Amino acid sequence: MTQPTRLYGTSWCPHTRRSRGILDRNRIDYSWLDIESDREACAFVERVNRGNRSVPTIVFPDGSIMVEPDDDELVAKCRTFTKFD
Repeated sequence: MTQPTRLYGTSWCPHTRRSRGILDRNRIDYSWLDIESDREACAFVERVNRGNRSVPTIVFPDGSIMVEPDDDELVAKCRTFTKFD
């Protein structure tokens, strides 16, 4: 079974909110992981971002990772694995 997209972020980050909005509006299945309340999620983000807490960090079903994508990049990536309006 394919893992859903995982979105790592913080509730206060405007970039995270924007990415979540794109996924929500387009009904993309994803798991939300708040790095401020989830120690393992925070450690993962720091590991893939060389010690930085860069959010959003998004892991896609194919295992690829995007960090702080702009809206167009995120939409283009989502189109590669799902029907996207």
